[in-house]
Amino acid sequence: MQIIYMSTRDEQSKADLLQGTLDLLVLKALSPQSLHGLGVSNRISQITNGTFDVKPGSLFPALHRMEEAGWLKSEWGESENKRRAKYYSLTKAGRRQLETETEDWHRISMAMTSALRAG
Repeated sequence: MQIIYMSTRDEQSKADLLQGTLDLLVLKALSPQSLHGLGVSNRISQITNGTFDVKPGSLFPALHRMEEAGWLKSEWGESENKRRAKYYSLTKAGRRQLETETEDWHRISMAMTSALRAG
């Protein structure tokens, strides 16, 4: 399981997420454009309204694993602050994986909502 930080109103608390949640967040973050690692982390924070703050120790192994799986491709470029950075983008397989994982997550979240509403 990946450990990332989940923001609460009063404090930072560690959250063990379901296997694959970080993958889904990374795929979603990269769906509109290629980004370097810090850009991926910032985009995840943005699209989750600051709820998830993915630390480098979780993010970079995930990016490497996802590239090995063929979901991401990378190329070296220059970041906004003129430093050399590795930019990641989705492959066709990565777009298919995003679609699959999104459908799975919707199914799981509806099931959890149903279970929590049960009397």
